[in-house]
Order: sequence, then C-alpha cells, then structure tokens
Amino acid sequence: MKINSFSLNSDHQVVVKVVKEIFRLFRIEVEEDASDADYAHWDICNRRVSEDPVRVVTILTLDEGETLEREGEGRPDERASAAFHRLIKLNLYWMLRERFGFPPAPWGILHGVRPTKIVHRWIRGGMEEKAIISRLQSDYACSREKASMMVPMAFRQLPFLESSDEKTISVYVGIPFCLTRCLYCSFPSNLLPNEKKLREFMDVLAKDMAAAKREVERYGFQVQNIYIGGGTPTSLPDNFFAEMMDMVYNSFYGANIVEFTVEAGRPDSMSAEKIACMKEHHVTRVSVNPQTMQERTLRLIGRQHTPEAIVEMFHALRDAGFPHINMDLILGLPGETAEDVEDTMQKVTALEPDDITLHALALKRGSNLKLKLDENEHVELPSDEETRRMSAVAMRYIHAAGMRPYYLYRQGYMSGQLENIGCCREGAEGMYNIQIMEEHQTILGIGGAATTKVVDFRAKRMKSSFNAKDLVTYLRDIDIYIEKRAGLLREAYGGQEERFSC
Repeated sequence: MKINSFSLNSDHQVVVKVVKEIFRLFRIEVEEDASDADYAHWDICNRRVSEDPVRVVTILTLDEGETLEREGEGRPDERASAAFHRLIKLNLYWMLRERFGFPPAPWGILHGVRPTKIVHRWIRGGMEEKAIISRLQSDYACSREKASMMVPMAFRQLPFLESSDEKTISVYVGIPFCLTRCLYCSFPSNLLPNEKKLREFMDVLAKDMAAAKREVERYGFQVQNIYIGGGTPTSLPDNFFAEMMDMVYNSFYGANIVEFTVEAGRPDSMSAEKIACMKEHHVTRVSVNPQTMQERTLRLIGRQHTPEAIVEMFHALRDAGFPHINMDLILGLPGETAEDVEDTMQKVTALEPDDITLHALALKRGSNLKLKLDENEHVELPSDEETRRMSAVAMRYIHAAGMRPYYLYRQGYMSGQLENIGCCREGAEGMYNIQIMEEHQTILGIGGAATTKVVDFRAKRMKSSFNAKDLVTYLRDIDIYIEKRAGLLREAYGGQEERFSC
C-alpha cells in the first residue's frame, strides 16, 4: 500500500518512530507524488485522555474524511511514557488490521531486537509463565505461538544469567575478514588482505588486546566467556590464526572460563592445523555455519564450498573431541522453498550437532542482495508465507532432535517477520549467546567491528562503544577506540579498581 504523505499531531522522535514501525510492519510506503498511491494523505492524532491509568485515543483520518478511532489503557506497572508509546502502536496495529484486512504479525507490535528483556522484567516482578504469555498477547498482539516459545525460553535462561555478577564479564574478539562476501552480507568488504596488511592488523589487534587485558586487571574482572567471531576468524592463514589464538589465550584464559568459542564458519577456511590449534588452546565450542545444504543456493550466495565439505568439516571437528559444535542456517534464502529447508534439516540433524541457530534472512542496507533488489535485478525471494512454512519445518526437526530454544533476537526487515533463534539439547546452551542477547553482563569488544557493552549496575543502564567496521579506520583510530572503551569502564566501575602494591 502507498500513501503520498501523512501527518502526526506530534513531532516527538519516539512517536514518529513507533508510527513508522507499524507502517513498515504492514508494508505501507510513504512516497510523495506517487501516481499509483492508494491514498493522498493520512492524518494521525494521538491524545492522552487520562493519566492514572494512562489512556490513549488514536484517530486516523483517511482521504475523503473516513475516520478510524481506537482507545487503549495502560497497565499499573508500566511507566507512563512507555504505556503511551505502546498504546499508539497497539491502536494503529488493530485499526489497520481491521480496516484493511492485514494478516496478524507473528510478533505483533514487538519490534525491538531483544523481546525477551520484557519477559525478564515481568519475571523479576513475580509474574508466572501463563500470565506472561497472556499479557504478551493482549499488550503486544504477540501470537500465542511466539509467546509460548519465548516465555519458557526466558525461564530456561535464569540460572545462566544468575551465574554472572558485577565483576563477571565476557570478551569478544572480532576478526573482520572473510574469504568471499556472501550475497546477503552487509559487512564491509574486508576480504582477506595481503600478508603486509595482515601483519599491520595483527600488531594493532595486539595493542587493542593488551589494553583490554589491563582493564581486566585494573577492575578485578573474572572472564567467564571468550568468543572469537568475525567475519570468519578461520579465514586467517594458519600461522596468523595460531598467533591470534596465542594472544587471546595468554591474555584472558583462566580458571573461571566457562566457554571458549571460535566461529569456524566455512570448510574452505578450515585446516587440520587450525583444528589442532583450537584443541591446544582449550576451545570448548566451535561454530560451523553452512547456512544451507543446497548446492545451487551455496553458489548463488557466494559460498565456495559444497554440502559434502560441510559434512567433512563437521566430522573432523567431532573426531577432534570439541565438547560443543553448533550450526547456523538461514531461512528465506533466494530461490529456496520449504522442501529445500526440509532437505537441509534432514542432512544437518543427521550430524547430531549440539546447537542449531535458525536465522531468518534480513535484508540489510549495503548487502549485494539489497542492491540487486533495489535495482530490480531478478532475485527470487520466498514470500513471507513460504518463509514461515520453512520455519515450521525447521522447528519440527529441532523438536524431533530433542532441542529446545534458549536464546533469540530480531532484526529489521526479517523475512516472514520471524526471528533468529538458537536451539540446543539440554546442557549445550551457549553461555555467551545468552549473556550478549540479554545484556546482563559487561562484554569487552576487541578487534575489527567489535562492540563493547558496559553494564553500569549502580545506574542500572548499559552503554556501548563500537570499533570501526572498515579495516582502514580501525587500524588508524585504534587509540580512540581503546580510550572510548576505557571511558565507559571508568564511568561504570570507577572507584572499584583493584589495589596493587607497587
């Protein structure tokens, strides 16, 4: 649906944002002077008619004076501003669905990356599982299916979140290189550079890591999890990979480590030497990311390997004795159907991985896929309905394999309006995945495109700093990123430094 323009009775940034989120949800495009527009102008008026409880009336006036109206009431445990914004979204959601016959959105008006944070807030408030499921349906128009998946998952996370305190942290190391760039990837094109540029990166990474190690010592942090991601860390040549693993291990590995993860990614980046190196450094979790087991799709998305190579890589890692192997798949890839996903799931579950993460394809700005679609090049994406069929097929195999969801997150423009969801067998939960998604723990980011998330337990808030995604900027401005990270730590932990004798 297209409209030429719309007006709001408020220019407040959050009000504009929530209205646009509903437009995006129902694919309502605003395009000035579009000759094929369905409406010339919409007028949206939101009025707070009472304060205790918060009541909001939303009035939507369409062309020729047609008026829609809905009123909603907030909850006693809601902040007034949060209730106001939620009710604007909920009112618009139901008015548009009823007027235009839009199908229900699986997640309703839950738009944020981490919907489980709402559930955890209610758990802390003493709400029980059934009451939370019901409230997600009524307050956020969330489907019973999604609510019933997410709420038990949040309760499953509790003992893992409770294992961390103010001084327990994780470390993320970003290796921003890949052997090829996948069609759907929006990451800057840091294809593996020449040896001279790699040496420069390794020297800067060593500086970044040494600074982070000093912060760990200064504040007396206990490192619980180490996660080496990317990019594809194993795209590094064997000697550089071994050097990087030595740096990480010597800087952060210790008696408190619960989990040490390396994203191995793709078989064309793996070698026997890298497997031996990871074993030598006590890696406990390795990610294998086939995305699909359909050979024609692998070629289409820019992968230089076969499904058979994935199987060989998996067996090599399993034979090496790594405690946990997880595999990532993408639902909604170009040209695929639910039948393709069924074939992929048969092949993947036959390997008996410990953890499978299902990603719904997200159309990201800057990806070659998005550019092709914008330029009307022929790329056949599955419909939302087909992607949901894919999800249903995949989850059937997940449950048959004895796995249950343990973390999830959402992104904008996700195929099927779905989610990214990690599922595993009992005892194979990824601690780092839970901690980073629930933002319950400080995480120090080191390397290209890494993010530092510092939880201020006194102020009850979290702040982040971001290392540059492009290699040139990261190498040039490393001192700036080190200082930004240090500044966030001083703000949250100042006065709590460990005292060392001179």
